[in-house]
Amino acid sequence: MRSSAPEAEFAPILENAAAKGRVILVCEHASNAIPARWGDLGLTADQRQAHIAWDPGALALAKGLMRRLDAVLIHAPVSRLVYDCNRAPDMAGAMPARSEVHDIPGNFVISPAERLARTEAVYLPWASALHGLIARRVALGLAPVIVTLHSFTPVYFGKSRAVEFGIIHDNDPCFAAALQDAALSQTDLRAEINQPYSAADDVTHTLRLHATPYGLPNAMLELRNDLIATDAACEAMAETLAPVINMGLEEIQRQAKAS
Repeated sequence: MRSSAPEAEFAPILENAAAKGRVILVCEHASNAIPARWGDLGLTADQRQAHIAWDPGALALAKGLMRRLDAVLIHAPVSRLVYDCNRAPDMAGAMPARSEVHDIPGNFVISPAERLARTEAVYLPWASALHGLIARRVALGLAPVIVTLHSFTPVYFGKSRAVEFGIIHDNDPCFAAALQDAALSQTDLRAEINQPYSAADDVTHTLRLHATPYGLPNAMLELRNDLIATDAACEAMAETLAPVINMGLEEIQRQAKAS
């Protein structure tokens, strides 16, 4: 289902809204769709399929985790090149003129009016729906835990990345640390904290805006996209990571009781 906000032309998509589990799965870069009003942003078909336009595999992985964790899932329906829902409206990366080694011609010159139009069309419905989802589950006493799902390229600006599973946090590192411990003990993944990005790279906007103010446990999960390149690989990774997330939840519950 989509958000019920009447003004939300490009409303986020909500799945398993009645979930009983604590986890809210968030996928800001789920889609590479560029609606007709923005043309093709001057990109080739190959560029629109590439990582610059979305996070390949992230949505399929999120859906696999949703089923295994009985989690609610919210995901954005528009390419991050139109508006990156993990960026604030004043950040250059919200509507980037360049991504990795690729120019985005349709974003070279964006007037204040166009910046506002994209913000109102994509970002505000997203932020409103996510905030509402969290607030409702807080009110129901479901003690939400926010987990955002992303993928990253094996090679970035010509340099290979050895990390396979990155776990990124905002101010509170507790859940991220618990997830890393679980990943290292239960999987063969090379799991690292704050890799290949960290909050210092301005990638934790969603966590900072929607989890930190409520004091909710949170983490941003980054999977190297060659590990989730097919539907079967996404299912296998979901099977691997669901127990990791459950162990992380158990650890932060234990810590909460001990404090």
